[in-house]
Amino acid sequence: MPERLVTVLLGGDVMTGRGVDQILAHPGDPRLWERHVRDARTYVELAEAVNGPIPLPVDAAWPWGDALPLLDDIAPDARVINLETSVTCCDEPDPIKGVHYRMAPANIACLTAIRPDACALANNHVLDFGLPGLAETLNSLVAAEIPAVGAGRDADLAKRSTMVPVAGGGRVVVFSFGTRSSGIPRYWAATADRAGVNLLPELSDAVARAVAGQVQQVKRPGDLVVASIHWGSNWGYEVTADQVTFAHRLIDGGVDVVHGHSSHHPRPIEVHHGKLILYGCGDLIDDYEGIRGYEEYRDDLRLLYFASVDQDTGRLVRLRMAPMQARRMRLHHATPADAEHLRGALGRISRPFGLQVTHADGMLHLQSVQP
Repeated sequence: MPERLVTVLLGGDVMTGRGVDQILAHPGDPRLWERHVRDARTYVELAEAVNGPIPLPVDAAWPWGDALPLLDDIAPDARVINLETSVTCCDEPDPIKGVHYRMAPANIACLTAIRPDACALANNHVLDFGLPGLAETLNSLVAAEIPAVGAGRDADLAKRSTMVPVAGGGRVVVFSFGTRSSGIPRYWAATADRAGVNLLPELSDAVARAVAGQVQQVKRPGDLVVASIHWGSNWGYEVTADQVTFAHRLIDGGVDVVHGHSSHHPRPIEVHHGKLILYGCGDLIDDYEGIRGYEEYRDDLRLLYFASVDQDTGRLVRLRMAPMQARRMRLHHATPADAEHLRGALGRISRPFGLQVTHADGMLHLQSVQP
């Protein structure tokens, strides 16, 4: 019987707030509460100082740039991103947080431009403007018909998965989880009577078994289950032992793809028992151009991950990665030299997991996938 392939776009952190919000047609209040920057328009000025003027205001599709025709060409069965910003006009920031992200609800077309099938929300910025900001974020996404997962008005809703029907039968089922290691405050966890995010208390075997139990309750033959996890620090290629063990436990418990994010640059890739683990997808959309520090990680370079999976077994058949570069707060195809830089870095850090990365036809490809 021939393989039935399902292709899923797995995108990293999408931060359409702050400077990105300011270049769009309906910029919100630019006030910031950061130690060194008090106006979101400063981030626009930093980006322009590095890469040239941005034609303000830009249209809603501007930040996605060259990614949009690529998405239309590949036509994945499901598009999954981590939405790392609140969508709100609330102006009461969380007093404990030092950095706050928000996009004006009037700019929601910036998200609908890529037609996401699932936005993971269990991250360390969705509650930057407290419970009112979260409520407006959830309402804004519902109004725009953008499925959200990983946050809700109580723990049951925050834990609930979202399901994307696949042509010919079956579904892509997406769960969203966050961890304290990514900077999510403990008090952001949803409870039985309080809104919040789906925060994992720890990366233990017991928690992995609980997640597996959730997966088994909803998974049907022909379903592909994605566990989207916001974990780890912003910088560095290291993957901790507890992340590796936890990812393996999820795969062994019925998850087909682990979609990790939080770091500002890609982290290693692993294939465990034939199934894909992305430990960190890196940033996708943000306003970080011109910010000094950590240049060795080349966080201006971005990847779009297209995982093609056997629908009947959940095993990875092919992983293509489209190299992009952010310039003027817009995604452009990376130059061959920059694509080669990404290939070298990703191949080097994934080699301990038995994998190599090749570069051909403008895409990066995973090699040596073990059966």
